[in-house]
Amino acid sequence: MPDHRSEKHFNGRIGWLRAAVLGANDGIISTSCLLLGVASANLARNEMLLTGIAALVAGAMSMAAGEYVSVSSQADTEQAELDREQQELLDKPDAEHRELASIYVARGLTPDLAKQVAQQLMAHDALSAHARDELGIHEASAARPVQAAITSALTFSLGSALPLLTALLVPGTILIPALGLTSLLFLVGLGTLAAKVGGAPLLPAALRVGFWGALAMIVTSVIGDFFGTIV
Repeated sequence: MPDHRSEKHFNGRIGWLRAAVLGANDGIISTSCLLLGVASANLARNEMLLTGIAALVAGAMSMAAGEYVSVSSQADTEQAELDREQQELLDKPDAEHRELASIYVARGLTPDLAKQVAQQLMAHDALSAHARDELGIHEASAARPVQAAITSALTFSLGSALPLLTALLVPGTILIPALGLTSLLFLVGLGTLAAKVGGAPLLPAALRVGFWGALAMIVTSVIGDFFGTIV
């Protein structure tokens, strides 16, 4: 039989990878769009950079706070479900055994085998068995608010710094096309890297991130050019 320990799975990365991709993607898109809007409105270079730095700091703090609050709410819900399930296991263990067995029957086991499986799993760790198979709460995908907040803030800062560096180093005469092109490349690279780390197909992820990023930058540039200011 194959040794499952030799198999490579990526679901343990779901929590931090989601926060990392969201943070970096938001950092690149929001900062590049802001800089493109300001540049299209013909603001001075120093004002544009100051706006970008403010966006980096504010965005990183906002991402951290938002992720922490959101994932904390998820963690609270999961814990409430586990507490409720623990009480049900104490109050009516036979009913909980039948419920778990019925889940396994629905998944294809015979009734007798399902009863045996449920009995053995509950004898080993009843709450974990019900959390996994009844509630869908897995250790790999459990909510981790602090991890999500830190990951999101750091990756947002990194993503935001990329268009800022472009704005700092590129001459003003080619700033707008350079910002658009480099930011698009950053986004495609991010999508590719995220897919690689997560074990997903590379091309769909790269195209998806690139398309929405390009759309956001085009809209912002048009608005900045039309109104001559940041909306």
